[in-house]
Amino acid sequence: MSLQVNSYFDDAVKSIALENAEGTSTVGVMSIGDYEFGTSQREYMTVVSGYLTVLLPGETEWKTFAKGETFIVEANQKFGVKVTEITAYLCRYE
Repeated sequence: MSLQVNSYFDDAVKSIALENAEGTSTVGVMSIGDYEFGTSQREYMTVVSGYLTVLLPGETEWKTFAKGETFIVEANQKFGVKVTEITAYLCRYE
């Protein structure tokens, strides 16, 4: 299997997709900026390095997730992300 590299927001967010015994995941890096993402499956986002400030669907307050912390976004939702330092993440799909 070849690794698929994805690029979003004019190369400000890049990820590499993989499939293994745990399922389908992406490992990526977000540059400083504000982003809105949409989901097609449930996503488990874990911060690997740095931190992400996230506005989850249905919420009114932004929450910050640091290294080792995970948040979940259900399928067919949108969520906002603010990045104030370059941050690495792991996203697992269900």
